[in-house]
Amino acid sequence: MSVKRTVALHIHLKRHADGSASLTCTRRDGSVTWQRLHGPTALVMPIHDLTHFAVETALGFRQGFYGLLAEGWEITDFAKPWPRGPIPDEALVVELLVGLFDAEWRQGEAMTAEAFAVQAAQYVASREAVGKTIPAGRWQLTDSELGRVRAKRDELLARWAAVPAGGDLDLEFI
Repeated sequence: MSVKRTVALHIHLKRHADGSASLTCTRRDGSVTWQRLHGPTALVMPIHDLTHFAVETALGFRQGFYGLLAEGWEITDFAKPWPRGPIPDEALVVELLVGLFDAEWRQGEAMTAEAFAVQAAQYVASREAVGKTIPAGRWQLTDSELGRVRAKRDELLARWAAVPAGGDLDLEFI
């Protein structure tokens, strides 16, 4: 007997011939949220968005970027003027982790779990200094968890790098 998977969100990344990129997310109910990216943002954001997918799926987060989009958030809800108000605690943790994985990828050097935790703690402390908190604990990852995220991210980035102009990359967020 097979178990049918319910796809919460279909994710479609497109590399346009003009150098821009777009992200289109279709929810289970058929509603869509999307954005088109131009210039340097078109180079950086697909990598960031794929890192989100790796973090959220490898670590089982349900209320990160893609989980909230699946629940009905719009992509524009994640920026000023913050129409839905502050993002949930879990999404704050996901953003912290994605930011650290993005920095690690740009630097080309993987951090140990200990170094990752130090970087995360420094960021959390800097946010607390200005009155903003990020929930403790969930951002402290093991070497095994770091490895799972990196493997997924690296696979996704290789797939994206192979997408030609005019081509697409499709993912399913379960």
